[in-house]
Amino acid sequence: MKKILRRTPLGLAVALSSTQLFASGFALNEQSISGMGSGFAGRSSSAEDASTVFGNPAGMSRLKKEQASVGAATLFAKANISQTRSTFGGQEDGDMVPTTTVPMGYYVKPIDEHWAFGVGFYVPFGLMTDYGSGFAGRYYANKSEVTTLTFQPTISYAFNDKVSIGFGPTINRISGELSGMVLNPLSPGRNDGKLKSTGDDTALGFNAGILVQATDRTRLGLTYHSKVSYQLDAKTKLTDGIFSVLGVSGTSYDASLDVDTPESVDFSVTHQLNSDWTLYMGSTWTRWSRFKELVFENSGLPAALSGTLSRITEEQNWHDTWAHAIGTAYKLNNQWVLRAGFSVDQSPANNVNRGPRIPTGDRKVISVGAGWTPAENVTIDVAYSYLWEESVQVNDVSASRGAYSSKYKNSASGLGTSVSYRF
Repeated sequence: MKKILRRTPLGLAVALSSTQLFASGFALNEQSISGMGSGFAGRSSSAEDASTVFGNPAGMSRLKKEQASVGAATLFAKANISQTRSTFGGQEDGDMVPTTTVPMGYYVKPIDEHWAFGVGFYVPFGLMTDYGSGFAGRYYANKSEVTTLTFQPTISYAFNDKVSIGFGPTINRISGELSGMVLNPLSPGRNDGKLKSTGDDTALGFNAGILVQATDRTRLGLTYHSKVSYQLDAKTKLTDGIFSVLGVSGTSYDASLDVDTPESVDFSVTHQLNSDWTLYMGSTWTRWSRFKELVFENSGLPAALSGTLSRITEEQNWHDTWAHAIGTAYKLNNQWVLRAGFSVDQSPANNVNRGPRIPTGDRKVISVGAGWTPAENVTIDVAYSYLWEESVQVNDVSASRGAYSSKYKNSASGLGTSVSYRF
């Protein structure tokens, strides 16, 4: 569910985006450590290990041995927040993204010269932010945590040694928790209430791809990741402050939210210059324009709250984005492969609707990595990425939450490792 958080504390959907992420919006890129080392430039055309289940399911046809791969990437993010102004005061808290680890695992088994079967487990979207209760923008954003887990059984078919296709349905499980502050309308800024929204859903999607060996040295890959439509059944719990005054502290209410995560298309080229050097180039288009607005509905609220909290609509007006990457790999010897990459990634948010839940701008990423094969059937991959964003301004004004503005300058690092075993 691509993390998108409403600017209201009741917006569980808001828990769908974060500055910790290495892809535009709230998508994660970390589904392959070998791909991470080259900046994901050849994600749909490289097919170097079992992680091609995600990158391009057609690539399983290139893996001639049964193999499994498991790994994880740990993300470290930092937000430099400055020039803060807030109606009700508070702290400039730049340590709002805790360290997060993203797991992944894949298995591929060739069946015959044409067919291959594989499964994958990965995290396409995820978020954890925690500004703290004293944050100056606490009425627009506080604590958010969302996890999306995907399981993908996959098949591929090779027509010949030049062209192969692949397809895999995805089973996607999303769960989220959002805690926030609610302004006391009777005495703004004092005796505020708190709330926590939790919800989950399971939805289906699919990944499909085609891989073409255009020449002896050049491969082309195209992968389509479908949209996924979620209908979250949630619970909203109100506690403390004004909710105690109203006699509803500790009470939970039913809530619902419909969210579509956008489809994306990834195209890349892998070109082997010689026996030592390989070049990668790739571009990804993501249909973030699906996020025009978010509508969050709560039911069963008392009359004193139903007028403002029963239906909450927030404009997003995101736009489609492009990401572009180039990368290279150098085969040092039979045991070592060195990798590097550079990518640029557009932000889908606009300057009018950007809020503290999604304070991201256009970004650039540099990556380095290595693959070590100490034995014929074992490869250990490691990668490091550093991301920095342009400075962006957040300006929010609301009659029920006051005004909040700040300048954000975000950066992040990622460190990943994986082990692949060929049977």
